[in-house]
Formats: sequence, structure tokens, C-alpha cells
Amino acid sequence: MRKLKIMEHVSLDGVIQSSGEDDFPYADWTAPYRTPEGRDEVFAAHGGRFDLLLGRRTYDMWSGFWPKAPSSPMADGLNAATKYVVTHRPESLEWGPFEGLGPDIVESIQRIKSQAGPDLVLWGSSTLTSTVLEHGLADEAMLIVYPVLLGTGKRLFAEGTPPRSFELVSTKAMPSGIILSAYRFNGPLKTG
Repeated sequence: MRKLKIMEHVSLDGVIQSSGEDDFPYADWTAPYRTPEGRDEVFAAHGGRFDLLLGRRTYDMWSGFWPKAPSSPMADGLNAATKYVVTHRPESLEWGPFEGLGPDIVESIQRIKSQAGPDLVLWGSSTLTSTVLEHGLADEAMLIVYPVLLGTGKRLFAEGTPPRSFELVSTKAMPSGIILSAYRFNGPLKTG
């Protein structure tokens, strides 16, 4: 059975948005913190061979960049991965290999996870992240936390995301100030 890992670049205040869509004023806010060492750590966190679970907006943004990117372990890995895309327009997908997920996202993800193959990595999409968490489909999360407050933008965990507990698996601080923290989902939130 495949595992599903959520990976996100996130500000200290939980913002994951990085494009200028929806009048977001801080496009590409992660750029000042990028280093070759950080890139290598993020790629290693993918776990070698992997497939992707993407929302349509993330897929569209990435399909305009990664197929044209110079060859590198990250570019080659992303381009080779099967992209499982949540979309109402599967006929317009071009960056492959890909599979458009039907209207029952939860059933589709459960089906994919039950098949043999590499683990799935979910990047982007706060909406899809909330759905995955609500239905207990995620196994792990890798948060790449940047030392910035943005104050506005799409959040990693949208309002109404169900409470969950996590177990810290590893953490690593990079010289640029980024902290990479890996968590294992531990089930419902425990209180008291």
C-alpha cells in the first residue's frame, strides 16, 4: 500500500500561497531562502521515486515550468512522476504521465493508495489538503517553514480542517533559516 505525504513550503503564519493569483502581493516569497543544500534536502524528502497528487491550479502552474526546466534530480523526478490531478477538465491535461481524478476524490485517492507503486506526494492546494486530512488519507507531512510572516494568503490548513495529532519524525534547520520538519499523522486530536 502506498503512503501519502503532504509537502508544503509554509510561512510562520501558515501561508502556502506563492503565486500572484487572487491579488496575493508576495509572489515568490520563498526565493531569498533557496539554496542548493535546501533543494537537495527537499528532494531527498520525496523519498526517491514518487508520484504526485495535485490540485488543478498547482498542476497548471507546474506544467508551465517543470517540463521546460533544465535536467536535475528534482526536475527529472517531477517530470517522471505520474501526476494524479483533481480536475473537472481531464481532457485538457498535457504534462504527463497523468491521470485525472473523477468526481469522488476520496474514493480515487483510496484506490490509488491501495495499488502497488511509489508513494504519493501532495504539493500545493489547501483545499485538497483539507479533504485528505478530513478523510484520514494522509500518512505523513513535511513542512518546510520559512522565517517570514505574510499576514495574508491561502493557508496550509483551511478553516474547518479537522483536528489531528502529529508525531515529530525529524527536524533539520538550514543555514538560510528554513526548518524542515517531518511529521507522522497520529490520528484524532487528544486533549486533557
